[in-house]
This record gives sequence, C-alpha cells and structure tokens, in this order.
Amino acid sequence: MTFDELRQEKKVVFFDGGMGSLLAARGCDTSGVSNLNDPQAVIEIHREYIEAGADILITNTFTMNRINIESRGLEIDVEEVNQAGVSLARRAAGPEKMVFGDVGPTGQLLQPYGTFTEEQFYDNYAEQAEILADANVDGLIIETFTDLREAECALKACKDKTTLPLVLSLAYTTTQKGGRTIMGSTAADAAAFAEKYGAAAVGANCGDLDPEDMAVITAIYRKATSLPLIIQPNAGKPKLVGSETRYDMDPDQYARGVLKCFENGASIIGGCCGTTPGHIEAVVKVLES
Repeated sequence: MTFDELRQEKKVVFFDGGMGSLLAARGCDTSGVSNLNDPQAVIEIHREYIEAGADILITNTFTMNRINIESRGLEIDVEEVNQAGVSLARRAAGPEKMVFGDVGPTGQLLQPYGTFTEEQFYDNYAEQAEILADANVDGLIIETFTDLREAECALKACKDKTTLPLVLSLAYTTTQKGGRTIMGSTAADAAAFAEKYGAAAVGANCGDLDPEDMAVITAIYRKATSLPLIIQPNAGKPKLVGSETRYDMDPDQYARGVLKCFENGASIIGGCCGTTPGHIEAVVKVLES
C-alpha cells in the first residue's frame, strides 16, 4: 500500500509520537545513536506505538545527517546509523504498517548567519535521503525546520534523489502574523514551498505551541493550501524545570486539543516532544470515535 492509498482508505492517518524522552527514561541516548547502542529499546518503543494505533512509524534518524553528526563530534557512520534506524522501525512495523525516514535540521545556519552554503546543505540532505530510500522507507518526513531556506535545501535534495512521498513540517513559535517560526518563516510560505516541490503533505510539529495553538496553525494552513495537513504537537508547552525541559499535558487533554486540529483540517496526526504511546492511543480513540 502506498501513502496515497492509505490516505484514501482512512479519514485520519496516525503517525507515532515522541522518541527521545522515552529513550531517556530507559537510560539510553536520546538520539539515533541508540540505533547502534540500544537497538532493542528503539524496537520496543516503535512496537508500543504500533500497539497504540499508529499507522506509520518514523525512523529514529532525526539528527542523523552528516553535518549534524560531525558538528557534535559523534564517532558514528552516517550510512550505518540511518540503515539501522530503518531496519529497527521495519522490524517493529511488520508488513502491515508503513515507515517514514526522519530528516531533521543540521543544527547549523546558512550564510550569512552561519558558515554553510546552500550547496553544502543540499549535499548533506541528498546523502541522507539516498541512504534512507535505499534502506526501503515508504516516505520521508522533513520535520522540525525553522528556516525555509534550509527546508528548501532538504526538499530539493529529497525530490531530486528519491521518488518517495515527502512530508514537510515546520516548528512554530507563535500563531501571530500568519504563524511564524523562530526564523520568521510563515505557514503560508511553507505551504507554497511544499506545493513547489510536490510534497504529499505539509504541516507543523514541535515548537513552542500546545495542541490548541496548533489548531490555529492548522486553520492558517488550510486557507493557504489544499494539500493534506499533518499536525504533530508536543504534549503541551515546554517548561524549564532546572536544566530539564518538561511537557506535562496528559493524554486526554492532548487528545481534546488534537481534536480541534482535526476539526480545522488536519488529516494526518501524530505527536512530538513529551508524547507517549498513551497520548497516541488517546488521540486514536477520540478521532476514530
């Protein structure tokens, strides 16, 4: 089954939820490094999301592009860690569920604010896209981007190097002025970029907004595009407790907020920071009822 066929079959398609916080609770590294060091923990989390009702798993490869890996001094192989991420998700998903490769930001800035060129970013994403495609993902989700210049590098590379369905998702800090990321990119701008590169869906995840705020972003997107909308909120607004960022919205509260996103036009739903299989299960129950 293709992503488009799944969307036609189901009124709402469910992605999974957070990974990092669940790995941390198991005493594991919160990044894709766990694909190599603690593969069983990654598989268990993926399986819990399948049991909660997820239709699509996202690989644990969010920061596993070359620039991000090398800038943090991680001594891991880009190809090995991405292939492992796909393999683990595939083992958990089985033949009935889909797997999307997670493509996240570099953590760096483009010139003139940083030292990297658009060509370097393009090559970075082209490499990861090819690895994930060769490992047999069903699609790619380009998520948590705040700079549309960087997102365009990723979109173009993924479009050039694969024939997979692409999902674009930005992280917003405010619902004001058309919904804006920390870099000033708007939801309407993101929708235009998604359409330009033939994305299968566009939307929002992470950021500083709770699910009800995300419903406002959903409405802005709906006015700007006819593309399917994906919304993956955090479990509430982030709160800094000491040196730790916490999210304290319980599954029922979360599901009520996500319902408003659905009512405003979202047809692809998942979760981001602080969400658990319990949050996804609550959303599935509310929306499927």
